[in-house]
Amino acid sequence: MARALPSPSISVSSELIRAAGIKVTQGRVRVLDVLHAASQPLCHAEMEGRLGGDQLAAIDRVTLYRILDSLVACGLALKAVDTRGVFRFSASGAQRQHAKHIHFRCTDCGGVFCLKAEPPPPPKLPRGFRLGEVEFDVRGTCAGCSLPDRS
Repeated sequence: MARALPSPSISVSSELIRAAGIKVTQGRVRVLDVLHAASQPLCHAEMEGRLGGDQLAAIDRVTLYRILDSLVACGLALKAVDTRGVFRFSASGAQRQHAKHIHFRCTDCGGVFCLKAEPPPPPKLPRGFRLGEVEFDVRGTCAGCSLPDRS
């Protein structure tokens, strides 16, 4: 069962969670902190790796899924599927940061990398259509996956 944080340890993440109208718990704060610190969207396993280490404060797999789902439901996190069908999560504030450039998605490892390139302008839409959002990704193999096998 998640414990509520004591009021003296106020962090940016706890304030965002409180403002979103959901209960502030140690697990939610830790997960949101990890999402804010990440340079790219993280899958569940990557989240587990970043949250691990301290066995006393470990978050089990099911609880992590529930925390991520609650952060997505209240708008504090974004959930997207990568090229391999794996869910990846990022802090919702990152959406604004990532709106003005192109992403490279590795089809081998599933990594998402920010490219220093502006996306092309949106297409001209027929009368009556309204543009909601545009996502522009390029796909291929990242530098790490492209390295020749050195065995």
